[in-house]
Amino acid sequence: MAKDEKKKSNWRDKYRFSVINDHTFEELWRIRLTRYNAFLLTSFLIFFIIGATSALISFTNLREFIPGYPDVNMRRNILKSALRLDSLSDELLLRDKYFNNLNAIISGNSPAELYKKQDTAKNYKTINFVKNPDDSTLRTRVENEERYNLTLGTTIESVSSLAGLHFFPPVKGIISGKYDVSTKHFGTDIVTKPKAVVSSALDGTVIFTGWTMETGFVIEVQHPNNIVSVYKHNSSLLKETGDLVRAGEAISIVGDSGELYTSGPHLHFEIWYKGSALDPEKHILF
Repeated sequence: MAKDEKKKSNWRDKYRFSVINDHTFEELWRIRLTRYNAFLLTSFLIFFIIGATSALISFTNLREFIPGYPDVNMRRNILKSALRLDSLSDELLLRDKYFNNLNAIISGNSPAELYKKQDTAKNYKTINFVKNPDDSTLRTRVENEERYNLTLGTTIESVSSLAGLHFFPPVKGIISGKYDVSTKHFGTDIVTKPKAVVSSALDGTVIFTGWTMETGFVIEVQHPNNIVSVYKHNSSLLKETGDLVRAGEAISIVGDSGELYTSGPHLHFEIWYKGSALDPEKHILF
């Protein structure tokens, strides 16, 4: 009878866990679970903790606190070192081939061909060349203005006088200020379209590029036969000091720079011959 009175425990038996106030014996919280539910809840908590920990390590910077795991800077340096090592290996290979070819030439043998392998770390097929609309517009404008340029491909070193020179018009427009020595206006002011291209009057070398408070952006070009052309009040300069330019080549953009001697977008153009200013209208048809 004693054995029959004892009930066999199984996974479906319910158990109650309670939190009781020790003074008032009031039951504050309780939960009823079976062994099966307790096993499922424990398994869920374990898998949740493992998954949350893995996610934090994989998608956050907490993985850098793991001993032996490299940080961002270390991994970047490792990648750079690998690329440098690859390049250094190619250079050493080329150097060895160079010395081998040198020994072969000294010995009277035919040297091997030198060639450099393509860098495998770069994907050249993904390079996309995009045309800039502003550059295309500027190129078309310059080509149209230089279409009838008669001085391209020729030099003026053999010309002995200014009468045989053909000055290329720096811009096309309306003359707003004439050459006048009495007022110390040693050039011609030409009003043209905004952002028009300024071309070099002759072949030469750029000897000055800069900015002044009176005349803004200025570029000066030294030509053969002691001729210097000056272009003032530009909005931007396309050449630098020391650049070689051809007649009709774009050197700047028309603007309104400078705090003095300007009342709107225009080009102030001067021609100097052996230190003396010349009237540009007598040599160029604007």
